[in-house]
Amino acid sequence: MPLGEVLVVDDEPKLLNLVREVLASTGYSVRTAQSGVEVLDAVAEHLPDLVLLDVVLRGPMDGYQVARRLREFSQVPIILVTARGREQDVLTGFASGADDYLCKPFSSRELLVRVRAVLRRSAQQGNAKAESILDCGGIRIDPARRMVSVEGREVRLTPTEYQLLLELARHAGEVVLHEQLLTAVWGPEYAGDLDYLRAYVRYLRQKLEDDPSAPRRILTCPGLGYRLAIPEPVVAG
Repeated sequence: MPLGEVLVVDDEPKLLNLVREVLASTGYSVRTAQSGVEVLDAVAEHLPDLVLLDVVLRGPMDGYQVARRLREFSQVPIILVTARGREQDVLTGFASGADDYLCKPFSSRELLVRVRAVLRRSAQQGNAKAESILDCGGIRIDPARRMVSVEGREVRLTPTEYQLLLELARHAGEVVLHEQLLTAVWGPEYAGDLDYLRAYVRYLRQKLEDDPSAPRRILTCPGLGYRLAIPEPVVAG
């Protein structure tokens, strides 16, 4: 029985075949595509468990645009693959709805580690038990419907952004260590990837904070981690 079905998307035939061979030899069922239109059709028709999506594609849509289109109708996990690893590129990928980011060149081992980790997170999210609604200083999280609102305004989060916020909310008012967040949300393989966590927190702040440059909800605890603040109640004089 296959470990899962992966849709591999790249416009370079040699790399496409190499990635397909690595995944297939490990036990995954693999489909391939080379353009954005092929990706959208394949996801709608075959419902893969994961999309491994190169940023540079043939045709009018790049990987970022394809990811945004996918998020209009699917929550399939997406790993963006690119030769561009600058922080802004990573943030653009997260903004497009990606769950992870893999920079070229990469080894077979790194590829498999990322694929396993994202599929594991997706399975855990699908099997998660419903929790009570969480209210944290104007942020309301409804786990049963996977909905988030800030001061009554609904905010759309990617699955990974949602899991990061949920982990902070479960410990609202407490400092959650870097390693704890990385392990809980991404898996033990990511426990030391602080740059990855910082990039995700920065983008989450852009969605939740009135002024992301001066956050008052998700606070940094230098050298330790992050804390979801709970405002003190206002007492009438």
